[in-house]
Amino acid sequence: MTDPNAIELNIKPLVDALNAGGLLHTFSSCEGHYEPADQNLRDRNHAEVRFVPKPAVSPEQIDRFLGNLLTAYKTKYGIIPMQLVGYKLFTPIDETIEETYVLELRPFNRFDPPHIKRADTDRAIGQVVAVLGAL
Repeated sequence: MTDPNAIELNIKPLVDALNAGGLLHTFSSCEGHYEPADQNLRDRNHAEVRFVPKPAVSPEQIDRFLGNLLTAYKTKYGIIPMQLVGYKLFTPIDETIEETYVLELRPFNRFDPPHIKRADTDRAIGQVVAVLGAL
């Protein structure tokens, strides 16, 4: 039986690199699932890591970090075949609104075959890890 708390192997290098930076704590990730049988009610045609700032880190620091990461990635690798986007997600939970950050790797061409999207995603994960190491 698979451990439900285990990090999927393809996204693990990115999760580890993000956590090593000292600014944030990841709590959810997905390596992307591109086969037709993997599709369900949720869009799984992308990889993502969700995170929150560490206690002493301000949202402004995370905003700058994401801006620097996205700019450095786009400058070095462009937006094809993989788009790297970051955003703040507001989720209503009971009477409060939960705020989390998402770093998403989405194939530029949604019509590419699953094996191409998988290869592009895996390559992009390595590229993002390299960019993180250079920031």
